[in-house]
Amino acid sequence: MRFTERELTAALEGAAKSVLAAQDKDVRKGRRTPDEAWLALTRFQRFQLLDGLGDQLLAVLVALPDVEVPIGSRPTYTDEQVVAAIEQTGADTSGLRAKVLLKARVALVQLALSQVPPRADPDALIVPDHL
Repeated sequence: MRFTERELTAALEGAAKSVLAAQDKDVRKGRRTPDEAWLALTRFQRFQLLDGLGDQLLAVLVALPDVEVPIGSRPTYTDEQVVAAIEQTGADTSGLRAKVLLKARVALVQLALSQVPPRADPDALIVPDHL
């Protein structure tokens, strides 16, 4: 499947909010939502978080194999497909530390994929009359 720019942005931003929620003590204690924590960041802090995650996610998302995604559903990939895409991007998978990092990266990619919006019907595009 070829991801659109909007789908990649949604995946990256959703993963960033989840990572931020895991790091933010107020979110963990239920004092605020992940969206509130996201909005509390400065633009530069958001950029730093997205930049770091983008290095980990974007190449892998692009390397995932093409799959048919029914309209109204999200793309799904097995962990084996994600591991193959990670290995295709040149990640080192030898050694104990690398194997732990690989599992964490697979979980991060699966988290990002869960944030991709459902596929819309391209035939349902409604063009206003004034255009």
